[in-house]
Amino acid sequence: MLTMNDIVREGHPALREIAKDVSIPPTNEDQNLLEDMLLFLKNSQDDEIARTYELRPGVGLAATQLGIAKRMIAIHFDDANGKKYSYGLINPRIVSHSVEKAYLASGEGCLSVDRSVEGYVPRYARITMKATDLEGNEIKLRLRDYAAIVFQHEIDHLNGVMFYDHINKDNPLLAPENAKAID
Repeated sequence: MLTMNDIVREGHPALREIAKDVSIPPTNEDQNLLEDMLLFLKNSQDDEIARTYELRPGVGLAATQLGIAKRMIAIHFDDANGKKYSYGLINPRIVSHSVEKAYLASGEGCLSVDRSVEGYVPRYARITMKATDLEGNEIKLRLRDYAAIVFQHEIDHLNGVMFYDHINKDNPLLAPENAKAID
């Protein structure tokens, strides 16, 4: 079982590395890792398990956050409308995006960052992405608002980009142009 001890923290070189594509079909080792990543997120959102193992709640996790330079992400959350997003994805890529931007009004956080970072993170309001799922199927997802932001945050990790790299250095709380706030 993955715990917070498995997650590399800010300053670790793996977080700035560009991850490598994973071969399809994935090896048993890669598939097991992705399943473990998804289980970590589910456990982190279960109050009793999270308290027992001292897990910080998370909605997304990239393999690079475990110090593994492979293009794999896990996502697990319910959006404001109750729609469930629960995926283990291999080689995710954004194939199109909106011109309009969005940002979380409360800012973003990260399991690899043990401090609060104030500021708005501009993201695309809508994205279309393709990936291979845990069953080896090529999937295409159209995402908007909070879901689009979560997926972009994790894909950024695969490219060595941290969320705070996007924050306006001069005025962190300046609302990004052509962007809507997501609560």
